[in-house]
Order: sequence, then C-alpha cells, then structure tokens
Amino acid sequence: MMNRIKNSFNTLKEKGEMGVIPYLTVGFPSIEDTMNMVPALAEGGADIIELGVPYSDPLADGTTIQRSSFQALLNGVNLKKCLDICKDLRRNGLTTPLVLMGYYNPILRFGLKEFALSCKENGVDGIIVPDLPFEESWPLKTECQENNISFIPLLAPTSTDIRIEKTCQNADGFIYCVSLTGVTGARQEMGSSVPDFINRVKKHAKVPIAIGFGISQRQHVESLSTIANAAVVGSALIDTIEKTPTSDRREVVKSFISDLKGGS
Repeated sequence: MMNRIKNSFNTLKEKGEMGVIPYLTVGFPSIEDTMNMVPALAEGGADIIELGVPYSDPLADGTTIQRSSFQALLNGVNLKKCLDICKDLRRNGLTTPLVLMGYYNPILRFGLKEFALSCKENGVDGIIVPDLPFEESWPLKTECQENNISFIPLLAPTSTDIRIEKTCQNADGFIYCVSLTGVTGARQEMGSSVPDFINRVKKHAKVPIAIGFGISQRQHVESLSTIANAAVVGSALIDTIEKTPTSDRREVVKSFISDLKGGS
C-alpha cells in the first residue's frame, strides 16, 4: 500500500502545485481545538499536516512553539494521547497525510517497535525526530520501514555535502530542509542562502523536498516554489491561533491555509 505522503506529492506534481504543510502542537490551545482545527486545515487545502508532540525541552523550537508545547503539557498531552488523537481524526474521516514531529526520549520510553506499530494502527504516515542524529537513527527507521511509516530526515544549511548525500540515500517520504541556522519562528524574509542550500540537497535527493523554519506568508511559499516541493508553516500559524477567539479558530485556520495556497 502506497503511503499517503507519497500520494500527496504525486498529486501535487500532477497539478504543478507547491505543497503547504501546516504544523500544529497537539493539545494547543486545547485537545478540542486540535480536533476542530486539523480538519479545518485539510479543508483549507493542507497537503500534509504535521502534528507536534509536546515536550518539556524542545531544542529545535523557538518561543512560539515552546509556549504551545507548554500549554499542551499542562493539558495532559503526551505521546500516547497524540496517537489516540490521530486515531480519532481518522475515525472522523480525515484523509490528509499526518506526520508526527516528536523528540526522541518519549519515543524511546514508549518502545521503538511499539511506537512504529502504534503509528500504523492510528493512521500516522510519517515521523520527524529532530534530536535523533542520522548515525543513531537506524533502529527506529527499521521499525518504521516495517510498518510503512516514512522516517523523514532533517538537513540544515550547515550540513556537509557528505552528510547530505548519506541522508538523501536513506530518506523516505520527503526531506525536511531547515532554511536557517537557528530555531523555529516566523520571519519577514527568507535567507538569501536558501537556494544554494537546496541545490546542494537536490543533487542527491530521490524524494520531494520541503522547506521549513521562518516561513510565514504566501510570498515565501511563492518564492520557494521554484526550488522545493512544499513549505512547512508552524510558528506563524500558532501565532494566529493565539490571537483568535475560540469560536473563530476553525474558520481562521482554514482561511490561513487557503491564503498560503493562493486560494487554490
């Protein structure tokens, strides 16, 4: 069975479109909000939805996502709850690919085999583990492969050509390219070095390329459409949710994604 992530990128290629991958922290501002907003993101045109597992020490995340993670932890959300929510979303009819972004310690404590199998059983299509080095990823990656779960690697502008080549050789689903050296957070302009970095990755990539960190507006998505296959938008969406009354969040996040997609 083909992974939903691959299907999504195949559809984007056929349409000649740039993909948009929104990020939400599971359980922020509440579990009910997550259940309402994820389908709204799909309705707005999200091609893949990245769901963040809240963690007490999110090394790759800036202040916005740190705040959302802290609130989700206060709401009692953990890795098992995230998997349960994915299952509920699928039961409610969600067909958009789901990618879990989580740090390694909770996954290790959960059990690598148990985690990969649970992802499969609960409708998760891929995982991103930002603090798991490439050299130490094989035990988890192997379990993911056995369950048809894409293990999505990250590359940064500081990645060496050798590391880029090795990572691309074993990438599945897509490659997540970090647009800058730093943490997540909405920014007004994309770094001028991004095209050169992506070209370095393209020399070796066998799967689509998504760019994240700092993307906050339609102009960014358009500027990246000639060099990548998708853009990941997280902090700008979280900022928007924080400013929006509960009753309006569903429609606001739907419009947010629709605007990023150019109203398509």
